[in-house]
Amino acid sequence: MEETKTEGQKLQEKLFFKAANVWEKSTEDDKKNAFEFCEEYKKFLDSSKTEREFAAEAGKLSRQHGFVSLDDIMKNKKKLIPGMKIYSVHRKKSVLLAVIGQKPVEYGVNIVGAHIDSPRLDLKQNPVYEDTEMALLKTHYYGGIKKYQWVAIPLSIHGVIVKGNGELLNIVVGEDEIDPVLTITDLLPHLAQEQMQKKMSEGITGEGLNILIGSIPYSDEKVKDKVKLNILNLLNQKYGIIEEDFQSAELEIVPAFKAKDVGFDRSMIGAYGQDDRVCAYPSLIAALSLEKVDRTSVLILTDKEEIGSMGNTGAESNMLEDFIAYLCSCSNDNYTDISLRTCLNKSRMLSADVNAGVDPNYDSVSDKKNATYMGKGIMIQKYTGSRGKAGASDANAEFIGELRLLFNSRGIIWQTGELGKVDMGGGGTIAQYVANLGVDVIDCGVPVLSMHSPFEVTNKMDIYTLYKAYKIFFES
Repeated sequence: MEETKTEGQKLQEKLFFKAANVWEKSTEDDKKNAFEFCEEYKKFLDSSKTEREFAAEAGKLSRQHGFVSLDDIMKNKKKLIPGMKIYSVHRKKSVLLAVIGQKPVEYGVNIVGAHIDSPRLDLKQNPVYEDTEMALLKTHYYGGIKKYQWVAIPLSIHGVIVKGNGELLNIVVGEDEIDPVLTITDLLPHLAQEQMQKKMSEGITGEGLNILIGSIPYSDEKVKDKVKLNILNLLNQKYGIIEEDFQSAELEIVPAFKAKDVGFDRSMIGAYGQDDRVCAYPSLIAALSLEKVDRTSVLILTDKEEIGSMGNTGAESNMLEDFIAYLCSCSNDNYTDISLRTCLNKSRMLSADVNAGVDPNYDSVSDKKNATYMGKGIMIQKYTGSRGKAGASDANAEFIGELRLLFNSRGIIWQTGELGKVDMGGGGTIAQYVANLGVDVIDCGVPVLSMHSPFEVTNKMDIYTLYKAYKIFFES
């Protein structure tokens, strides 16, 4: 016999807000779809570990889904009409997509924006050296990392080298099963008494993140640095490069392991680079699936977010503004700058980025009443920034109200949260830069555990819910 609820219990259900467990609220079909969606996501993680690789794959998928290059539109002076699908790969590191809506572009567009760079190690411009008859590579870390997490794990190298004759080489070593891997060595516990007395931030230094790459000397008694010479000779034989070619190279060191299911129930994913590919991939798939939309939908996938979004491939550049200007000009024979300004001021955006989920091992850093939890659906973050909201994009109540109505009406499980306790630290996203253009912006992603580590953890049902939320937003 079902227990009758008291008046207080009924009132509590009516008035209290509590984020639901998305697994409990999902149908068996949703769970099946989530697992299938995440299998493709894991494959994408393994094949797109850098921003260049993500951008190239996104361009390929765009063409397969009927998107036309913006360059072709501009070159042939085609007029954009409802239903047309446009894409642009910007300097091989950022991507923009658009599906033209039924309403004129000047009425505003729906934007989802994520970043496709991740914390990593970059090779210095003069990286190769020899010490104690071993060859190594010097690195400079990119983005916020805990340096000690990058030692004593298998590493791979990805990137491009521009040779002296202008030829561009794509390099990937360490991902194929038959490839060698690289690594950074660590000190054995028996001799690490001094190291272990240091702060965690000082135990491994930036200049100590040197990659071990070889130990066989070149067979010539009259040369110095025989191991370095042997390595450069091997690289010359395989790729035709010389040491000077490293000056015009972008080579990134990332973990060599693959994305894996986590947990006996396989409910989670562990992988490198999920900040922010866990948002970038669902937003890309949502954009590619669009057909007929009321308002023009725009996806922007940026580079350089982890180091402040500077540069001509980051969110602080003009690329989004220029892209929307192109859309306006190709849709309107009477285009003026006012058309662009009108569009931007009537536009709205989901800044697709992650938040730190509450970790039961480290829950003291979170305000549990205002934190995000794994398995409770998507995360809506009103403001980011550090401490006193420094560097924040603080969304207005009206826009949040629109999203509440939209997501609640479509059965999207959502939660709100901050990035840790007020005085604990914080961080920012690309939201602030797009908000500066006049666009209504709010952060919307999923919680992540072990963020910025070589092996970040996410929840499969959160990921699938995020894909549905982005698609609903695009179509709204």
